Amino acid sequence: MTSIITKDNFKKITEKFSDVGPILVIGDIGLDKYTFGDVKRISPEAPVPVLEVTKEWTTLGLATNISNNLSSLGVTSTICGVVGEDMHASKLESLLEENDLSIWGVVRCNERPTIFKERITTSTQQICRVDYEDKSQLSSSTQERLLERINEFIPNHSGVLIEDYGKGTLSKETIAEVVELARKHNKKVFVDPSRTTPPEHYKGVNVLKPNRAEAETMVSMLGHNTTDVLEMAKILSESLDIPEVIITLGGEGMAIFTKGDDKVRIIPTVANEVFDVSGAGDTAISLLTSSLLAGASLTDACWLGNCGSGVVVAKKGTATVNLDELEEFYDDISKNFNK
Repeated sequence: MTSIITKDNFKKITEKFSDVGPILVIGDIGLDKYTFGDVKRISPEAPVPVLEVTKEWTTLGLATNISNNLSSLGVTSTICGVVGEDMHASKLESLLEENDLSIWGVVRCNERPTIFKERITTSTQQICRVDYEDKSQLSSSTQERLLERINEFIPNHSGVLIEDYGKGTLSKETIAEVVELARKHNKKVFVDPSRTTPPEHYKGVNVLKPNRAEAETMVSMLGHNTTDVLEMAKILSESLDIPEVIITLGGEGMAIFTKGDDKVRIIPTVANEVFDVSGAGDTAISLLTSSLLAGASLTDACWLGNCGSGVVVAKKGTATVNLDELEEFYDDISKNFNK
């Protein structure tokens, strides 16, 4: 097991977040709505629960939650993605502006709706989720407009974070062009992948962060049959020419692999309680990217991502973490490592 990040390193890294410069976030964007209430009876129309709604709220979802996470950490960003010509697009842009986030990279199109997810939940469980989306690939004209924005932004941003939910925004050609542009301008590309995207699409990125299920699917799509974490990391790194691979392992923590290594480094999970895992991956990749761009080692960056995830899983809904919460959580869990 890898030793926990020192307090000195924790402070040095997080104090540099405000100096990182804007991060370009590219991916599927949309809204998350939460409808919360109590179930006291079963419907007479069908054997389903009747939710008596007590509260509703809408938040930034998908890749816009990455920008929201970065903002909570004091890191600026620009979000690039596609929305429809509908009321949900207007709501998303309004929420971005309310959170002091840029809307310059938001591309509107009339061929698909804005992604909208509604979670119906009580205090104890989620009853169902309703998705409004079209996963078809973007039209060539919309993809071209998106790439024009990306081409404009990359030179003036500190790094690129690709957040792929497999909703049709990121084609093989789009990702390849992002990687090429980033190399041209000496910017690193960090990827939170989708298990439904062919892994070859991510070839040549700098850092890949799948969870275990995503890694298993990606390795299988590459023609291999293994669930061993080290073997999966090696396959992804070597087959896709990726220098660093982090596989998140849920309750078992994170596995860290650097190309050429003969083993993975494991850091344990540090969550004290788990209420809702929504957005934990978003927080992890946000902290990982910010920390690496602030000069952290890969291991220290993963520790920060791990701590951030530990904070947000104890919150309801798609959540973020600020620096005070992060430091408080670190101080609490570090006591267990220093006994």
